[in-house]
Amino acid sequence: MAAIVLCGLTLLPLAALIVAAFQSDAGAFAHYAQTVLPRYIANTLALALAVAVGVTLVGVSAAWLVTMCRFPGRWFFSWALVLPLAVPGYVSAYAYTYLLQHPGPVQTALRNVTDWGPRDYWFPEIRSLEGAAFVLVMVLYPYVYLLARTAFLQQSATAFEASRTLGRSPWRAFIEVAVPLARPAIVAGLVLAVMETLADYGTVYHFGVETFTTAIYRTWFSMGDRVAAVQLALILVSFILLLIALERVGRRGQRFSDMRASRPMPGLVLKGWRAGLAVLACVIPIASGFVIPAVTLFGLGVSLNVPWLDPRTTGLISNTLTLAAIGGVVTVAVAMVIAYARRLSRGRLTQILGHLAGFGYAVPGAVIAVGLLIPLGALDRAINVMTVSVMGVKVGLILTGTIAALIFAYVVRFLAVSLNGVEAGLARISPSLDGAARTLGSGPFTTFRRIHAPLLRGGLLTAFLITFVDIMKELPATLILRPFDFDTLAIRAHRLASDERLAQAAVPSLMIVAVGLIPVILLSRQIARSQQRSGRSDRRLFTLASVREEETPPALLSGEPAPGDDDGASNGKSRSAIAA
Repeated sequence: MAAIVLCGLTLLPLAALIVAAFQSDAGAFAHYAQTVLPRYIANTLALALAVAVGVTLVGVSAAWLVTMCRFPGRWFFSWALVLPLAVPGYVSAYAYTYLLQHPGPVQTALRNVTDWGPRDYWFPEIRSLEGAAFVLVMVLYPYVYLLARTAFLQQSATAFEASRTLGRSPWRAFIEVAVPLARPAIVAGLVLAVMETLADYGTVYHFGVETFTTAIYRTWFSMGDRVAAVQLALILVSFILLLIALERVGRRGQRFSDMRASRPMPGLVLKGWRAGLAVLACVIPIASGFVIPAVTLFGLGVSLNVPWLDPRTTGLISNTLTLAAIGGVVTVAVAMVIAYARRLSRGRLTQILGHLAGFGYAVPGAVIAVGLLIPLGALDRAINVMTVSVMGVKVGLILTGTIAALIFAYVVRFLAVSLNGVEAGLARISPSLDGAARTLGSGPFTTFRRIHAPLLRGGLLTAFLITFVDIMKELPATLILRPFDFDTLAIRAHRLASDERLAQAAVPSLMIVAVGLIPVILLSRQIARSQQRSGRSDRRLFTLASVREEETPPALLSGEPAPGDDDGASNGKSRSAIAA
């Protein structure tokens, strides 16, 4: 029952949007449809398509290089390629705007060297749809990289080497064998990156690209048209549902088997210019997604010559960490209840609601915020009416005026992240442990506390760290639902950048990167260690199988009696020992 109630609450914003969308006539929306809606649709689809192509090319190629090839610095690149996850898209946008805009250092140096005037040369406009796509690709490709690399590590060398014996070059074998086998993982990372693109607000707002997220915010808060904002939000949700449906239809009828049975993929040793190209292919994403934004922000912060930890900045850090910590703990706790209920109960209702509870990750933060303002605002008004009539006291905004609404939004938005981590950890725990505990008289709660919780400690920590980083970087929901006079590092950076004070925005932006860098490094190192352990296990198994095969007489392998055997009895025992 607790899981059903929690799942129902996570679906509350979407239900509120559907109800509110049909409460008024469509006159205002018809005007939007004739004027600005085609531009919103075109920009949103073009941005999503550009990011999809970019993250696929960068993520898959980087994952293949660090997995399949051997070149200088491969181990360092294998975990350093995850670092751009610590940089929010809007923070990277601030850094690149300062570097590449007309009065920025790059164009200024170009004019000083060439003596050109402002109109004597052409330079790419960073504040454009193309600039937004570049920035988002550089910070979102780790979604594809991580999942693709895991898929490549789990592939066996059997299929790849079979294609090589049939005359395929390493490049064609990669395209025709390795990539199709890793397709589910690649598509999963691609869908995550596209969802993050559709949910982005800070980057597209700063670059002046009109998408659905900026339109929703402007329609609600600048124009005061709540119904039109809700209808725009529903259109965006429809796009996301269509994306998920297309991915499912594309996989219909296809089956993918785990071919990790024999031995891991061999490594291609790269030398000379090939090794140089591999290093360059790994350096460019790391530099573009992490090093250049971080160094630029640090230089801007140093040039200000102001204390970085003044009382105001310290307060912003405290607010940000408080929201991220509370939101992470509550989200993981809700995920534990839902995941454990799905483990205990195989009922259809529990399973369906569990799947729907993770839908919030596909919904942008601005849409969730708008969907929560409607029911929570009505509940606040009802509470005030009741307290005035009963006690003669007006309590004010209990929900929408405190961080309660923000925590609610964070749970809805990032529950899928925690839920996947908790369910993955529970799946590794054998159901026989549950049965043994129940036969010894332990109830479900005692079993979870004494058996599941200790075994889930690592998975829960990972889920909390990922949720912590996501909440800390989240901007649109925080911007809409935050209490009065309660700012975070993300909001402070957004306000300063909106006023074109990019130098002042560098300090809070760099704080976001610095705080988010610690969990990202811990996660990347943990992934690297687990993959090294997995690789060592695979090598041990392959070596043991090879040794046993070499030490086994051919007669035993063929099933014929060995020389000197009186009958086949001892031969059968030997075969049983080899099989064991």
